[in-house]
Amino acid sequence: MAGKLKKIYICSQCGYESSKWNGKCPSCGEWNTFEEEIIDASPSKASEKISSSIRTIDLSSEIRTLSNINADDDVRYSTGINELNRVLGGGLVKGSLVLIGGEPGIGKSTLLLQICKYLGEEHTILYISGEESIRQIKIRAQRLGVDTENLSLLSTNDANAAANTISVHKPDIAIIDSIQTMTISEINSSAGSLTQVRECTNLFMRAAKYEEIPIFIVGHVNKDGAIAGPKVMEHIVDTVLYFEGERHLSYRILRAVKNRFGSTNEIGVFEMCDNGLEEVENPSLMLLNGRPTGISGTCVACIMEGSRPILAEVQALVTKSTFSAPKRTATGFDYNRLAIIIAVLEKRMGMFFGTLDVYLNIVGGFRLDEPAGDLPVALAAYSGYFDIPISEKLIAFGEIGLGGEVRNTSNIPQRIQEAQRLGFTECIIPKQALRNIDPSRYNMHIYGVSNLRQAFAVVKKESVRTE
Repeated sequence: MAGKLKKIYICSQCGYESSKWNGKCPSCGEWNTFEEEIIDASPSKASEKISSSIRTIDLSSEIRTLSNINADDDVRYSTGINELNRVLGGGLVKGSLVLIGGEPGIGKSTLLLQICKYLGEEHTILYISGEESIRQIKIRAQRLGVDTENLSLLSTNDANAAANTISVHKPDIAIIDSIQTMTISEINSSAGSLTQVRECTNLFMRAAKYEEIPIFIVGHVNKDGAIAGPKVMEHIVDTVLYFEGERHLSYRILRAVKNRFGSTNEIGVFEMCDNGLEEVENPSLMLLNGRPTGISGTCVACIMEGSRPILAEVQALVTKSTFSAPKRTATGFDYNRLAIIIAVLEKRMGMFFGTLDVYLNIVGGFRLDEPAGDLPVALAAYSGYFDIPISEKLIAFGEIGLGGEVRNTSNIPQRIQEAQRLGFTECIIPKQALRNIDPSRYNMHIYGVSNLRQAFAVVKKESVRTE
């Protein structure tokens, strides 16, 4: 006899269940996150058995002290891709569950298949696909030059069968592509539903921990850019990686938003080519490639992504507006921060933007999201306002306060060294930073400025180097 079906609503952010739809989740407070689910309301035999008796399980024999746990040095696998190793915190940890998300066609499956070429030299790999047949994976592997004998392929949508195969086959590394296509037959809901995604992730998490097999999971994203499925899925896994970038651009950025075994500040930069993803070892040179000379409204910024300094070009176009309300557009930069910088320029520097449109762009699809990017944005806007070109050999970084002052930032020596390595000869930094560095060590002119007026004077070559 078929079980009775029941309709419930589940919050995609926290997993809260409700019998009716709510605009705002009473648990996490998010809006428009409830999704409809159809479940089997008839009690199962297992639940009846558990409810009829209280089970007492003694796990005293499993308790171990910290000193008795063996944590040898060989705890990570090198993926063969330095950019991926950097984001993972040095390599793939045994028994870890890694979730990789991104837009369709961004390169998630390509990256995972490429690491099989290096990992397959010494380790066995099981690639489980719910989207492609094994013949289709073979064709893609041939295009990427992956021909290792240690790579095994399996095409299935049954999560229980996949987890059991991992436990029996015991590969060194397993790959699930993708979690939204996996289903558990005991759950009466379609593939990709909140319940299916959550329970399938739990299933693979147990397989990874019990067998100490690292598992990669590919996750789809929704229209908001977040990984599709319940938010609790990101709490279950050990590492969450996001592939960022525009599909019509060749460059991709791999960013860790959660990592139990490393820093979440590191990024990996790749370029999509005909033969797959290639590492970009010098992102600064890539972002500055093709920079125009003698054009107003451009300035180079240096930001820190973890331990890596990266140089990016800031472009600002200031032009007369044809509308009653001037337009403000920011690509790769916080819109509200741009509005604050424009207000500071108007109040402290006497510049009037009331009839001017301001378009700001960070070249290369990169995002400038740290306070050190304030000063180059202000210099680019100043240059575009007065149509004064900034020297292509000048770089700047510093935070701007509401009083027009230039405040200190971190990692000043690393930023200067990276700028010097790429051939820059002039550098504008906060004056407070001069106390922590020796300008004579660098083969470039270093200007310490206290406010925007002094910074603009350096751009116009009217100031003398501040010691």
